[in-house]
Amino acid sequence: MQAAIKSCLDCHGTCLHMAMTYCVEKGGRHAEAAHLRLLMNCAELCQTSANFMLSGSPLHGRVCGVCAELCEACARSCEQVGDMNECIEQCRRCAKSCRSMA
Repeated sequence: MQAAIKSCLDCHGTCLHMAMTYCVEKGGRHAEAAHLRLLMNCAELCQTSANFMLSGSPLHGRVCGVCAELCEACARSCEQVGDMNECIEQCRRCAKSCRSMA
């Protein structure tokens, strides 16, 4: 579980940073509303998943399952936009970790 928590927190930080600095500054496709929304939703749900696991919630598996889906969607969006390898890798790592907790 500790590895999944770390993966969620790492993904949270990466998605938040990429959305609020890299994508906003780069503009164009990077700053489109749908892409930024996915990054922010992913960051938020990753943090929530970590919180559910840290608190020992019996519902952490269900939250982690949704988190895995969202991380995969975010990774796909980052692939389509391009030049976001760090985010793609973090999202895929988190998705794998969350699937193992679901």
